[in-house]
Amino acid sequence: MTRGLFVTVDGPSGVGKSTTVRTLQSILENRGCHNILLTTEPPHTALGAFTRQNAGTIHGLALACLVAAARYEHIESTVTPAMAEGRLLISDRYLASTFALQRLDGVPLEYLIALNKHAPNPDLAVILTASADTIAKRIAAAGVTHRFRGDPKGPEQEVALYDDAAEVLEQRGVDVLRVNSSTITPSVVAGQIAEAILRRWIPSVASTAPLTPQES
Repeated sequence: MTRGLFVTVDGPSGVGKSTTVRTLQSILENRGCHNILLTTEPPHTALGAFTRQNAGTIHGLALACLVAAARYEHIESTVTPAMAEGRLLISDRYLASTFALQRLDGVPLEYLIALNKHAPNPDLAVILTASADTIAKRIAAAGVTHRFRGDPKGPEQEVALYDDAAEVLEQRGVDVLRVNSSTITPSVVAGQIAEAILRRWIPSVASTAPLTPQES
């Protein structure tokens, strides 16, 4: 069986990752891709749930280690099997979020790279971005849902850190697609990502296995 395709979608808080991923799924299915599995980080496991529930109170190195532990569990339980089954796996958050958010939390980049050195690279890493002002307005409309959204300087810092994270991934040999969503709709954003995926993933060879999404 042909190896699957691993796509990740990352970006600053409020940039529209989850909406984009859901729209992307619909576009790809309409284009003939049915062997799609949506997943998220932290994953929907006991360890992933613990990470989500405690990310507001666990900081720095401890949180970085916890996120990495949940990621390795995610790789074992979801990523590796999906690749072996020849599926198109799309993850809402992956390495780029670690290289941005944990640095925002004061963890050195070198430590994060070492901690995640055994995590497989995605085939395509999508980095969604927008202007800091646009992100700030979206966060204000949605409300502060976690501590990383509470800092007024957060949007500007996150935009810069995700740009740095994209460069780190490129240095690891990852194919990175940057998409600026400041002035385009989620449908247009998802359409651009779909085209990038379809250049790597041929619908005619995709299986019709039932969809089993994991959505955040």
